[in-house]
This record gives sequence, structure tokens and C-alpha cells, in this order.
Amino acid sequence: MISDTNARLVAARRLTRRAARHEAGRFLAEGAQAVREALGRSKVVLSIFATPEAIERNTELIDAARTLGVRVDEISVRAAAALSETVRPQGLVALCRKVDVPLRKAFDTEPRLAAVLVDANDPGNAGTILRTADAAGAKTVIFAGDSVDVYNGKVVRASAGSLFHLDVVTEVSADDAVTAARAAGCTVLAAAGSGADNLDDLISDHALDKPTAWLFGNEANGLPREVLGAADRTVRVPIYGEAESLNVAAAAAVCLYSSARAQRESLQGTA
Repeated sequence: MISDTNARLVAARRLTRRAARHEAGRFLAEGAQAVREALGRSKVVLSIFATPEAIERNTELIDAARTLGVRVDEISVRAAAALSETVRPQGLVALCRKVDVPLRKAFDTEPRLAAVLVDANDPGNAGTILRTADAAGAKTVIFAGDSVDVYNGKVVRASAGSLFHLDVVTEVSADDAVTAARAAGCTVLAAAGSGADNLDDLISDHALDKPTAWLFGNEANGLPREVLGAADRTVRVPIYGEAESLNVAAAAAVCLYSSARAQRESLQGTA
């Protein structure tokens, strides 16, 4: 077991701060699911820190890491807690290279479905939208404007490993994201409670069959006016009951899955 004052462990502990992650180009992925998915992406995991209990619980994962040549250091429960940004540390943390890609590269393959988060300010929602986008078959997720750090421990954990499956873009303007999406052939749709178009109508009119980039705002303020104006259409999710609205992660799930289903049915119909 390495000491709590080990230099590599101390350096890793600094990565719980955004400024240190930005400077080092490194971040921490906590928990078995995140570590497993990180190991599946070539040359992302630099090393692993784990408590004896975590090593015992995850022997196959640890063996796989060592087979890939990844160093595994045994650490104390106290040290594991210091590496965690969550309430319940899992005792298993991977030191990873950042995985975000340039905006141009994200649209090189002309994805049929993309999500653009504008000024996303809640780590849990951001991670959930990453996970949902991945599940819906999206290939690209963009964090535009003044958005939460995608490498925040809560975002990484909430993404449940999906961070490592997607082309993730960070630190770009909403305007640049919209321009790139449109240049790649995507229709740009802005999700808004006061949207001019009803999502149900777009489904009925087959307006979601085409490649689409969805814009989502933050929980408190939604999308800025200028971003709404830049979209091809503004879309509201219909509320059938008495709830005032959906939170942004739930709205994103409805919108992304509506597009995914429409696109799949369209492709099957032309097969």
C-alpha cells in the first residue's frame, strides 16, 4: 500500500479541482462502471488507485487493467475518500487523460443525432444527459457557453461510463456549435417550454427523420434568447398532466429518444 503522502497520489488528489484538471489535462473516473468503460477506450487510463476492499470486489477488472499494462496502486480508505467528489466513495479511481475532441472532428462523421448543452450548470443533469444521449444512439455531445466542467467528478459518475463512448466537445460557443451542426447537415432544434412547435406534431410530420442537433439550456433559465433565435425551430415537449414542466434531463431524454425512434423507423422504411 502506498503512503497517503505519495507524490503521485498527492498529484491525483489535486484533480478534484477544476483548475488543476485544466492545467494537467487529466481527470479522475470513480467507480467500477466508469473505470471499466475508461479501460475500453485506448490509452485513456494512466493508472488506478484502489483500496484493498475495492480490489477484492473487482478482481476481474483489476486483472484486466494489469493485463493492459495499467499500474494499480493500493491505497487507504482515507486516501480514496480524498480522491472522491461524491458523498459515498467507492474506493476505486482511475487517473485518465481527457477525452474531449475538437468541434470539427466531432462532426467529421456527420452524426445523425447530437446534443448541445448550453450553459449547463448542474453536474447531475449534465452526466445524465451524456448517459441518455449515448443510450439513444447519439454520437456527439457538446458543452457550449458557460457550462459545467464535463470532468467534474459528479458529471463523470452520473454519465455511468458514457463519457468514454461519445465524441464530447467542450469550451465552445453556442454559435460555433450551431454553425458546425448545420454545416454537417443537421436540423437544429431548440428545446424550450414556450417553443413554437409541439414535439408530437414534429413526430407526426416526420420532421425528426433527418439528422438533428438538439439544443438544451440550463435548469433555471433555459436557452438564451439569441440561441433560440439561431435554431431552425423551437420545440416544446407536451405536458399531458398538471406538472408545470419537465427538468432538463427528462426533457432531453424525451427529445433525443423521439429523434432516435423517428430516424430508426425512417431508415427501416427505406431499407
